[in-house]
Amino acid sequence: MKAKDVLGRRGEALAAAYLEQQGYSILDRNWRCEIGELDLVAEKHGVTVFVEVKTRSGLRYGHPFEAITLGKLARLRRLSRAWCEAAPQARRQIRIDAIGVVAPLNGAATIEHIEGIF
Repeated sequence: MKAKDVLGRRGEALAAAYLEQQGYSILDRNWRCEIGELDLVAEKHGVTVFVEVKTRSGLRYGHPFEAITLGKLARLRRLSRAWCEAAPQARRQIRIDAIGVVAPLNGAATIEHIEGIF
């Protein structure tokens, strides 16, 4: 596995643990369909939350949130719709969030959570 893939999986695991600590239930991880992949699908207080996780080892190449483009947001909207169609029993209020993880090789990770990026 490539180093960037290892870093990405670590970031997703940290993001899932963070969400659970905040009272969210994780419904799905790395859900895939023909148009792409959702990193995390969570639920809290009847709201289904689709979470895009971006992880960096440092800020040398910019903040993780800078990688969320308008094109990525459009794909997240399509993916959230596809997930709802595949799991109709879970339809409720929905939201798309972003979690940025900075996880240096040596040192503690920092996590930022933005609710409702779209």
